[in-house]
Amino acid sequence: MPKQVLNQRPAPDLDAIFAALAHPTRRAIIEALGAGERTVGELAAPHDVSKPAISQHLRVLEEAGLVTQTKEGRLRICALEAAPLSTAFSWIVRYRIFWEDVLDDIQRSVEQGQEPEPAAAHADATGDDPHRTPTQGT
Repeated sequence: MPKQVLNQRPAPDLDAIFAALAHPTRRAIIEALGAGERTVGELAAPHDVSKPAISQHLRVLEEAGLVTQTKEGRLRICALEAAPLSTAFSWIVRYRIFWEDVLDDIQRSVEQGQEPEPAAAHADATGDDPHRTPTQGT
């Protein structure tokens, strides 16, 4: 019997990705799927939660674009979708670089005996806004 892909979703947004990753059970599911495809039963086994609860966690991960499910006979096979994780990682790296630059500027100012510039001034100069939320642009 051919595989049937369930619930194909549009491209996820960062809010959905980070919200999905906020729960420890969902992060554990992502880690398990990082080693390869798993059935829903295999994903549920290490957790002290009901199968409906695991299904809800999988639904959240699926809606964020992090997991796909295919049906093979009576089994639902789950697989990790890496692209949304890459999107989230890119966003985190961008702000890591931003804050490293800000901290380097502060260190230089302190070493030179000058008053450090606030982060907002640095954001104006670079075009980055450290207070912008993920959905306000990337």
